[in-house]
Amino acid sequence: MTSMNMSPTYLLPEAILFAGAVLTLLTGSFLPQRRLGLTRVLTVLVLVAAGLTAAVAWADPAGPVFAGTFAADGPTGAARVIIIGATILVVTLGTPELTGRARQAETYVLLLLSALGSVVLAGANDLLVLAVGFLLSSVPLYALVGMERTALAAEGALKTYLIGALTGILLLLGATVLFGVAGTTGYGELAAALPEAPVAAVTLGLIAVLGGLTFKMGAVPGHFWVPDAAQGASTTVAAFLTTVPKIGAVIAAYRLVDLAPVSADAGLFVALLAAVTMTLGNLAAFAQTDPRRLLGWSTVSQAGYLLLPVAVAGRSDLAIPSMLLYLAGYALSNLTGFAVVAASPGRSDLSAYRGLAGSRPWVAGALLVALLSLVGTPPTAVFAGKLTTFAAAWDGGLAWLVVIAALNTVASLFYYLRWLAPAFRTAESIGLEQTGPATRDGWAGATAVAGGAAVLVLGLAAPLLWTVLEGQLAR
Repeated sequence: MTSMNMSPTYLLPEAILFAGAVLTLLTGSFLPQRRLGLTRVLTVLVLVAAGLTAAVAWADPAGPVFAGTFAADGPTGAARVIIIGATILVVTLGTPELTGRARQAETYVLLLLSALGSVVLAGANDLLVLAVGFLLSSVPLYALVGMERTALAAEGALKTYLIGALTGILLLLGATVLFGVAGTTGYGELAAALPEAPVAAVTLGLIAVLGGLTFKMGAVPGHFWVPDAAQGASTTVAAFLTTVPKIGAVIAAYRLVDLAPVSADAGLFVALLAAVTMTLGNLAAFAQTDPRRLLGWSTVSQAGYLLLPVAVAGRSDLAIPSMLLYLAGYALSNLTGFAVVAASPGRSDLSAYRGLAGSRPWVAGALLVALLSLVGTPPTAVFAGKLTTFAAAWDGGLAWLVVIAALNTVASLFYYLRWLAPAFRTAESIGLEQTGPATRDGWAGATAVAGGAAVLVLGLAAPLLWTVLEGQLAR
C-alpha cells in the first residue's frame, strides 16, 4: 500500500477504542450507580472488538498510511495487541476494587483513552502525531492517579502532572528544533534531511524528544512520578500506568533512534539512559516495603532493560523482534504481580504476605511466577525477552551495556525474594497469625492465576512467537 492511502479501515482498532470511550461515557452518565457495572461489561466488549480487529490488521500490515503520518506496520500491530490485551487484564484485576464505586464509569473511559494514546504513540510516524499520542496517553493518567482522594494519591497526581507537563514541553521543544532544521515533521522526510542538518541542532532535538518520552517509559530522568503514583493510586490504575504507556513509548523511541543520523549517535545516549535507569531502579527498590511501591521501582528498572534494543535500533536485526517479545512478557508479568496485590487487599507491607502460600497457594504460585519472570528466570516470558534483547545489544556492539544489564538482573533477585520469602513462610513458623482480610477477591485472584499461567506459556512458546514476529516484520 502507498503512504497516501487514507482508508479509515487502517485505523479501525483506534476508532473502536475512541468510539468505545465515548459510548462508555454516555452510558455511565445515564445509568444509576447500582448498575454502573454494565460499563465494565461494555468496556471489555469494546476492548475485545478492538483486539480482534487489531489481530486481523496485524496479519496484513499496511505500512505508512495517511500521507505517511501513521505506521500501520508490524510493530504497531504488535503494540495494538499487547496494549489492548494488557488493558483487558487491568479491567479484570480491578473488578473487585472498582465495583460499587461512583466513578467506575469515568475510570473505564480514561483507561480506554489512555490506551488509545499509547497505541497512537507506538504507530506515530510524524512528530505532530507523536505529540498528540503523548498528550492523549498522559492527560487521562493525571485524573486516574488522583481519583483515590487521599494524601498519597494527591502527591502522586501532582508529581505525575508536573513531570508530565515538563517532559511534554521538552518533547515539543525537540520536535520544534527538528522541524526547524529539516523543514518537515514526517519521519521519512526527517531520515533524509537530518544527515545534512547541523549535528548539534539534530542532537539537541533528538535528545529533547527522547527525554520527553522517558516520562511515558518510566525511565531516567522522567521517572520520579512512577513509585509515588504506583503507591498512591488505586491498584487498578497502578497496574495500568506501570505497564500500558511504557509499551507505546518504547516503540516510539525505537522509531526515533532508527531514523537518527549516525553523526548524532542517539544510540549512545539511549544506552547511557538504559544503564542509569536499570541501576537506579534496582538500587531504589532494595529498601521498599510497600509492594506497589516496589513494583513501581521495578518498572523503572525494567525500562532500562527495554532500552537495550532501542539503543541498537538499525544496527541489529534482533532489535525490534526482541523488544516486542520483551514488551509482551513484561506486560503479562507486571500485571500478574499487580493482580496478586489486588487479590490481597489490606496487605500494604511485604511482611503482611506471610502465610500466603498456605492460605491461597494458587495466588502465591502466580506471585512466584510473576516475580521470577521479572528477574528473567527460565522458562518464563521475560527470560526469553531478556535473552534476546541482550543478544541484540551484543550484536549491536554494546557489550559493556550487556554486562551492566546482567549484573543488574542478578541484583534485582534480592528485592523480589524479599517479597517471596514471607509469602512462602508458614504463619506458625514466625509466630504470627495469618494477616489480611478473610474475603477472597475472585476476579483479581483468577486474573493472577491466569496471568501466571500465561507467563509460563509465553515463555515456553517464545521460539514460535519469535518466528511469528520475524515473519510479520519482514513484510
